[in-house]
Amino acid sequence: MATLTDLLAEHTTLSASAAEHLQRLVAEWQLLADLSFADYLLAVPVDDDTIEREHLVYVAQVRPNTAATVFPRDEVERRVDQPASPQGANPLMPVALRSGEIEREGLATRFGNLLIDRVAIPVSFEGQVIAVLGRAGDASDPRPPSPLESAYRDAAEALCAMVVEGTFPLDEANTLGLSTPRAGDGFIRLAAGGAVTYASPNALSAVHRMGWTTDLGGVRLPKVLSELLTDPFEAAEAGAMIEAAAGTVGAGSLPAPELALRMELDARRATVLLRAVPLQTGGQSRGAVLLIRDVTEVRRRDLALISKDATIREIHHRVKNNLQSVSALLRLQSRRSGNPETIAALGEAVRRVSSIALVHEMLSGSVDEEVDLDTVVDRLGTSLVDVWLPDGATRVTVRRDSRLGVLPADLAMPLVMVLTEVIQNSIEHGFTSGNEGAEIVIGAIRDVRGLQVLVTDNGSGLPDGFDLNTSDRLGLQIVRTLVSNDLSGSIELRPGPAGIGAQVVIDVPLR
Repeated sequence: MATLTDLLAEHTTLSASAAEHLQRLVAEWQLLADLSFADYLLAVPVDDDTIEREHLVYVAQVRPNTAATVFPRDEVERRVDQPASPQGANPLMPVALRSGEIEREGLATRFGNLLIDRVAIPVSFEGQVIAVLGRAGDASDPRPPSPLESAYRDAAEALCAMVVEGTFPLDEANTLGLSTPRAGDGFIRLAAGGAVTYASPNALSAVHRMGWTTDLGGVRLPKVLSELLTDPFEAAEAGAMIEAAAGTVGAGSLPAPELALRMELDARRATVLLRAVPLQTGGQSRGAVLLIRDVTEVRRRDLALISKDATIREIHHRVKNNLQSVSALLRLQSRRSGNPETIAALGEAVRRVSSIALVHEMLSGSVDEEVDLDTVVDRLGTSLVDVWLPDGATRVTVRRDSRLGVLPADLAMPLVMVLTEVIQNSIEHGFTSGNEGAEIVIGAIRDVRGLQVLVTDNGSGLPDGFDLNTSDRLGLQIVRTLVSNDLSGSIELRPGPAGIGAQVVIDVPLR
């Protein structure tokens, strides 16, 4: 399905700022649907010179969480006069587009067993009507509304009036990226003076968990928070936010865009997410709606995950330190040995242990158990050419010419071990004394299915009759085992491009 941006570009010539206003409206209108107990459809007039008469097309749709939907089908990309279902037709919407005022049906309309109350709300931006909201709610229930329903609907009417005036939604600051509580999480209605006129049962439960023991009716919430919150500065900021939203500070004007209207508050016994929604029509404050969600358990789980992550990273750090200690001991033993074979064997062990330590070092700084192979390979190549080389070996440059990307630790560890063996084997056996411009290039081809790593040198090439599968060298045996068992991949040794040097191709499936 096309996005709202795509549909606005297809059907309208709205300015970027007007389209952004509609994007903000669609981002916030779930609150409007929940408070109204109704479905909403957003329609825009089509800009098309070939059409003789103006018509509207639906570009977005939202269903309430607080009531059953009245639209069984998706109405997006349908014309208002040609909807997917009969309920989608709203003859009031073209009228509201022209009048710039909220249009209501005198009597609810019956569709089969449904009795639907329809309303059309013009959406204004910078003094012009740029779209229309169509509201449709089930009007079949003859019972009088409960206090909660009355408080919800009263707030919804105020928000609809703000949509007409172009003041909802606000372009509010939300620098912390906090999520939005829903009306069902906890709803508090404030009067223009800031006193609580209604609090839903869920809101009361959240405030009681914070430590408040009495009812909230008639109480000023900033005073409550000043007693409950452990941080006095946080209490002051929350009080200022609520007062600005309720109109007690700078009455007659909406809060400045730079004012954050969402906060996470820590009390002694609970953590809550609080959002303030100012209500103002005709330049007069009508109080505010506060949405509150108890996120205590969520934050406890977050802290547990943070603690677990820190523990895992500390373990990687300690493993890296221990492996470096092992490498140091092996180097010390190598220097004390006079046997060339022993020195060579200990040197290979040092390189293998060091490559594992390098991966653990990367994991100790990672928060998601993933390894940036590019960083590891760059450091690995430098370290390998700086260690002991046999007599007659030439200085080799190891470089990477493409990105390998990020891999999970369970794949990165064996792959780094394989690359260590392959690069070291090329350094030791691929070049003769006096080679000028000796070079090993590490490349990669990666897609969603797999990673192919190519290690290419410009040395003397493979020996005659060489077969990887039958070689008895320990390093190559390690490579074969790691590639087949740990990486579930394949490895191939072949002559380099244009017959110069040798090339190792490692294929690693990623799915």
